[in-house]
Amino acid sequence: MSKGLMLIISGPAGSGKGTVNAHLIGSGDFVYSVSATTRMPRPGEVDGVNYHFITKEDFISRIENGDMLEYTEYCGNFYGTPKKEAIAVLESGKNLILEIEVDGANQIKEKYPDAVLIMLLPPSFKTQEQRLRGRGTESEDKVLARLERTREELADVSSYDYIVYNYDGKDTEAADRIRAIVDAEKSSIRRNPNVRDRYFED
Repeated sequence: MSKGLMLIISGPAGSGKGTVNAHLIGSGDFVYSVSATTRMPRPGEVDGVNYHFITKEDFISRIENGDMLEYTEYCGNFYGTPKKEAIAVLESGKNLILEIEVDGANQIKEKYPDAVLIMLLPPSFKTQEQRLRGRGTESEDKVLARLERTREELADVSSYDYIVYNYDGKDTEAADRIRAIVDAEKSSIRRNPNVRDRYFED
């Protein structure tokens, strides 16, 4: 059985990551990576589903032992990807989706060059702005901050392998494009270096 692929799917606010990833996970071949965090659970959040909620001491211990694929500290809390759970998914043949930001993606690419980095984007910056304002759930300052963050994220887009655009009402098609990328990657010669020997096996 061949290993699954580690997929990093990043994208600015308004790109539709959650919706597109839900389509992929619903197909059964993809598993969503549940991050670990040291922050307290919010009402309705379930341990092991939304996050793995662990203590700060436990998190730091995992960092020191090399048990986190990537991590970051935000507003006094740690967030990161547990290594053991991620490797188990890949060994099972499933494709692992990590929905993380650019900094974490680059950390993982350094450790696992075989990871496939995909940047999911709205069709344009103008469309992104319209989507954020259309939500009506955030203040003007928050919207502007998210838009400014997009400029920072895209400054490092060249470190990614693929760009997928998520057009309005076309999230299913965006998920299909990601599936096509996975199929192409699994068929690449670099991922099948022993193809000649295997072909001539009895």
